[in-house]
Amino acid sequence: MSGGTGPTDGARCGLVAVVGAPNAGKSTLVNALAGAKVTIVSPKPQTTRFRVRAVVVRGAAQVVLVDTPGIFAPRRRLDRAMVAAAWGGAQDADLTLFIVDARAGVTEPVRAIAERLAKARRPVWLALNKIDLVQPPRLLPLAAELNALVPVQETFMVSAEKERGLDRLLDRLAEAMPPGPWLFPEDDLTDLPNRMLAAEIVREQLLRQTHEEVPHHATVETEQWTERPDGSVRVDCTIYVSRPSQKAIVIGDGGARIREIGRRARAELIRLLHRPVHLFLNVKDRPGWDEERSRLRALGLEDEA
Repeated sequence: MSGGTGPTDGARCGLVAVVGAPNAGKSTLVNALAGAKVTIVSPKPQTTRFRVRAVVVRGAAQVVLVDTPGIFAPRRRLDRAMVAAAWGGAQDADLTLFIVDARAGVTEPVRAIAERLAKARRPVWLALNKIDLVQPPRLLPLAAELNALVPVQETFMVSAEKERGLDRLLDRLAEAMPPGPWLFPEDDLTDLPNRMLAAEIVREQLLRQTHEEVPHHATVETEQWTERPDGSVRVDCTIYVSRPSQKAIVIGDGGARIREIGRRARAELIRLLHRPVHLFLNVKDRPGWDEERSRLRALGLEDEA
């Protein structure tokens, strides 16, 4: 990260923490606001595991959106580290954008997040997401109920999936950023290193291709990133699962499923990196990986003992 890389006349820059319960649509919203894929999305909750910064330029303002893991009741070491990453993102930001699934309403996790945000006494904006799935008369009472739990400065009605209401939200975010130099070069979209991006894209396809057969508690690490003379890159990733039976599911009959995961992930990486990619996948069963400090550090998470 380097400072002072944007315009100096009237420049504004700030961090916006995007927080909410699992499956509120945070990553979909961040990608839609950024206009590009910077964080992975799947129908499963708790897809995002660490803080990802998406850089959005709006006029003279640079808005740095911090996509955080969904906040939930943690059980394992991995869970605790994910929740700590989410609250850390909120603590460091200039303002917090609280995303609530309008269809689900004020669930217990949403209520718990709202109460903690209220205690923090930091600027909070509310975005009711998935409004395309809700009858309009339900929205104002829901907003009022949430405002009673946490005082919010502004409320937005959006659909990240349908890209409704996003222009107004982005305009207001840009106006709210404090004066100061940009934190990232103008053409940067994210601070996610390519090695971690590759692992996340493979994990996204793993989640999509295995559905409920492999629990959410699989992980992917990029073991090697090799630049080749012809401008292409060789990427070697390892998928870690908890049991041998899960390894067999990921590989599939005659290796069919792992080939499909690799094919789709490679196509996505080529699109994102704008260069040829040679992707090689390996699968290992490693019981208890989600309690290992070294594995959490590889995911970019701090251990919360």
